[in-house]
Amino acid sequence: MAQLYFYYSSMNAGKSTHLLQSSYNYNECGLQTVLYTAQIDDRYEKGKVSSRLGINADAQLFTKNTDLFAEIAVIQSNSKVACVLIDEAQFLSKAQVKQLTDIVDELHIPVLAYGIRTDFLGQTFTGSAALLAWADKLIELKTICHCGRKANFVIRLNSDGKAATGGEQVEVGGNERYQALCRNHFKEYVPLN
Repeated sequence: MAQLYFYYSSMNAGKSTHLLQSSYNYNECGLQTVLYTAQIDDRYEKGKVSSRLGINADAQLFTKNTDLFAEIAVIQSNSKVACVLIDEAQFLSKAQVKQLTDIVDELHIPVLAYGIRTDFLGQTFTGSAALLAWADKLIELKTICHCGRKANFVIRLNSDGKAATGGEQVEVGGNERYQALCRNHFKEYVPLN
């Protein structure tokens, strides 16, 4: 039975690596996967899911206007899709997460979505909130804070290297812009409201 899985974490927990390994496992068995990543994420090569470990794979790009159900239905009509894998799932809209549930429920294809749960102010991303509400399985991937505790949050660093306490929710960046922290250290920079 197909299900919708949401693998979530803060930054640097290996979400993309896990996604690529899952896709590889399907492909090794001769099963087709379809990978998606957010067009807005321009840190690496466009149309690729890339891991900091140096591995990558080709992927479809999604924007806020992409109809994921329609695209997968077309692909499925031409060849059997065994699994759909979504990187940067926090950037999905609520409607797109609903489309993922339709892929699972109507097309009977498992969907594995990978994303960050909260932004640099501790607020849930739209895509993540919908996935937390509607996914069949929630799986936390863990990374650590500099103190050794589990990192649940990220801070955004401004040009002075200090924690930003305001700004747009989405600013794409890597380790040069963001740092994963435990809740205790996060609260030193950003109060939980």
